[in-house]
Amino acid sequence: MSQNIPIQPSSGNLFADLGLPNPEEMRVNAKLVHQINTLVSQRNLATDETAQLLETDRVTLSALKQGKLTDFATEQLFGFLNALGCDVEIIVKHKPDAREKAHTRVNCGIKL
Repeated sequence: MSQNIPIQPSSGNLFADLGLPNPEEMRVNAKLVHQINTLVSQRNLATDETAQLLETDRVTLSALKQGKLTDFATEQLFGFLNALGCDVEIIVKHKPDAREKAHTRVNCGIKL
């Protein structure tokens, strides 16, 4: 017996599609956390080295590696990126008329 499963197109934001609170902030934080974890991994930093560099503890690093987005404020993630030697630049501009809603997005201009 086959069942018809309804398919709903994505809004482009998984967190919004799942009905989670603050989906734009979660999307931004997810990209920032991914960038931080990628930089730490590429540098082959030990946990203690990373904790010292980011001025944090092992518990916080564990949450960061696990992608626990609600544990971090966006500003805290900016600070981690700064500690890793990255500038964080925020650009505010008008949305295109063709798009219904304005959104927040993270562009990582670092070649990884």
